[in-house]
Amino acid sequence: MTEHARVPGQLPGELTLRHPTPADHPQLQVALAEWWGGQGGEAGVRQRQLLVPRLFLQHFADTSFLVERPDRALHAFLIGFLSQTEPETAYLHFVGVCPEGRRDGIGSALYDRFFATARTAGRSRVRCITSPTNRDSLAYHARMGFRLEPGDRLDDHGVPVHEDYNGPGRDRVSFVREL
Repeated sequence: MTEHARVPGQLPGELTLRHPTPADHPQLQVALAEWWGGQGGEAGVRQRQLLVPRLFLQHFADTSFLVERPDRALHAFLIGFLSQTEPETAYLHFVGVCPEGRRDGIGSALYDRFFATARTAGRSRVRCITSPTNRDSLAYHARMGFRLEPGDRLDDHGVPVHEDYNGPGRDRVSFVREL
């Protein structure tokens, strides 16, 4: 699907969209282990898996989405929630698309759906973070209309970085998008 032909929020082909349930947790854990091509080794796999505990599927299911193939295999997911601290904000926690589904508009359709959910809930902004080394994520969020928020320093590419955002040595880049 070409970018100019994309219909916001529409999934290509015979894919279906639904909200996750706690029973989807094992399937998500497998995706977190396999879809990133071993990035970060075993420690990277474990870190990704720890970022999506079952509680997200129990307490944030109405603002999270799974995309499935006709055989019910997981194709993509988005875990997001509405901030309780900032009533104007929604937060994208983790998004993944299987390797063979990338560049087909699946991620954009999920983001569009989350933006619509956030607007319906009266939210006017969406925030998210990524690693400063995740160049694909940085580029993707820029294409999706997110802007970089100021950080503690600029990296070698001029990207603002929040040092130790998630603990020592866990720098992050922060994005915001107005709805």
